[in-house]
Amino acid sequence: MSAVSPRVAAVDLFCGAGGLSYGLQQAGVTVVAGVDNDPACEYPFESNVESPFLKMDVRDVTADHLRRLWRRSRFRMLAGCAPCQPFSMHRRGQDTSSEEQWSLLTEFGRLVKETEPELVTMENVPRIVSAGVFRDFVQLLIDWGYQVDYRSCNGVDYGLPQRRSRLVLLASRLGSVEIAPHRARGESPRTVRDEIAELPPLRAGEADPHDPLHRARRLSDINLKRIKASTPGGTWEQWPAKLRAPCHRKASGATFRNVYARMEWDKPAPTITTLAHNFGTGRFGHPEQDRAISLREAAMLQGFPSTYRFVPPKDPARFGHLGRLIGNAVPPPLAKAVGETLVKHARAYAAGAAS
Repeated sequence: MSAVSPRVAAVDLFCGAGGLSYGLQQAGVTVVAGVDNDPACEYPFESNVESPFLKMDVRDVTADHLRRLWRRSRFRMLAGCAPCQPFSMHRRGQDTSSEEQWSLLTEFGRLVKETEPELVTMENVPRIVSAGVFRDFVQLLIDWGYQVDYRSCNGVDYGLPQRRSRLVLLASRLGSVEIAPHRARGESPRTVRDEIAELPPLRAGEADPHDPLHRARRLSDINLKRIKASTPGGTWEQWPAKLRAPCHRKASGATFRNVYARMEWDKPAPTITTLAHNFGTGRFGHPEQDRAISLREAAMLQGFPSTYRFVPPKDPARFGHLGRLIGNAVPPPLAKAVGETLVKHARAYAAGAAS
């Protein structure tokens, strides 16, 4: 009989453009496949992760599918980030219980139960902890023999140049495991300057001829005047009254100070969303150039390397399409920290079993 491989082999459910898989690979995890029902994810996943992409709905994935992918790996990992729209801060107060995304975490749980991988990890928005479907998922993991740790993690503590809070869950059949910040106490976080200052300058509506993703959205005349009147870290309240939008003049407008605003060079970026290429949807103005950040800048602030490929060379870089892939991605630095924790955990178990 052949020896069992000691590697940690992961299947990435809801893999998207590959942010989770890319970070896991950097930590030494072997990603054997990514699964997603969005065909737009195939090119970035296979081009950067260099593992097979399976265009499938998770509801159609079976235990046999996963076993064939893992083969005889000693440590099998099931990883994923189920779509988080029902739990998003932007949906606060809305009844989302009828939306189909709620069942996706249950499907994740089904596959864990049917295959019993040694390691499980998932990432989502922090508010999911208040959802019954999440509490049920955690209890089922415990009932099936897993030791579970979950907590809200801020991306700046894991080398991400962005303030982004995400819930990370780790579960193991090998013993107790937990994720801890990788930034040393007192160490300064990475900033916008650290990440994007060296990119070629652009004007609104321009694209870098050498990198189609380094492309800035065109601004209307009024928005061009607004960004010229904006300072890094400032708000629209600094603008002349004639530049203010009708919503700003309402009493409720005072609560929306982080829209139509510039980032600051020497601080982490705000949370990069699917609309980070739009000046009017957040603090997404470039710190000094009169434009919104480019798609490439958004991706780099999400922790992707400057060389990460999102579209085939001859395909257009469409803002809506790529904004969605970038904004919904798991930041690779956070994924790398998760991977390093689980690889270390598996190696410690293997060493203990061998002694």
